[in-house]
Amino acid sequence: MQLLRSMLYVPGSRVSAIEKARELPADAVILDLEDAVIPDQKPGARKAVADVLSAGGFGPRAALVRVNAGGTPWHHEDVSMVAVSGAAGVVLPKAEDPSQVEAVAARLDDEMSVWAMIETPRGVLAAERIASTSGVAGLIAGTNDLRLDLQAKVSPDRAALTHALQMIVLAARAAGVAAIDGVFNAPKDAEGLRRECLQGRLFGFDGKTLIHPEQLGIANDVFGPTPDEVSFAARQIEGFTSAQANGQGVAVVDGVIVEELHVRSARQLIVKADLIRDRGW
Repeated sequence: MQLLRSMLYVPGSRVSAIEKARELPADAVILDLEDAVIPDQKPGARKAVADVLSAGGFGPRAALVRVNAGGTPWHHEDVSMVAVSGAAGVVLPKAEDPSQVEAVAARLDDEMSVWAMIETPRGVLAAERIASTSGVAGLIAGTNDLRLDLQAKVSPDRAALTHALQMIVLAARAAGVAAIDGVFNAPKDAEGLRRECLQGRLFGFDGKTLIHPEQLGIANDVFGPTPDEVSFAARQIEGFTSAQANGQGVAVVDGVIVEELHVRSARQLIVKADLIRDRGW
């Protein structure tokens, strides 16, 4: 199991921010060569990211690189750099067709993966096929671009994006890959971030992409199991084990029916809690 509660975007042109990211409580760091870097700085940012990755030091954090989208002047060289960088993989913007993902995956080392950003209407409609493409480790919701393309208004409940977000989760789960929620644009609005993280977890997302280190604590908290959830999971396992010993196929724990599928989920939750405890954040 890989922890993916928090995936922090860090501008590839800001070496000091990347250096700091090595010590931040982020489950993954996305070194960004796309939106966070202006055109004139893209070649320099690519070189800086390559140097930082070669130095390593990210510990248990997955170090990913968001390349510029296919069809841009920087895409080919971005992917070529990542392929020999030692990064965990590529974050591919504006994925709309499996062929785009296949073209990138074919250039990567076998240990690297592609994280496809679903941020256009065409991407949402193709999400199932993209998620099932060989080499894809997860789907990332690109909510800002998607909202613009849909000509939808911003609202705290993200009502206009609900269908698209659920389609992304459905596609990811059908393919057995991760699903990561989009960014929350107000770094100082802790209450708004928590509300959106809770909504994302309710939808089934594994974690959230973030734009500021101050957002890490809330994302890690919301997308990690609570003490009550861990305790209940342990009781589910214990109750089901006792029921089986007595020749029963189901148990009742805290007034709730527990079957084998619930026990599998409980075991996964406890493994996740153990990983978080061992990581220390």
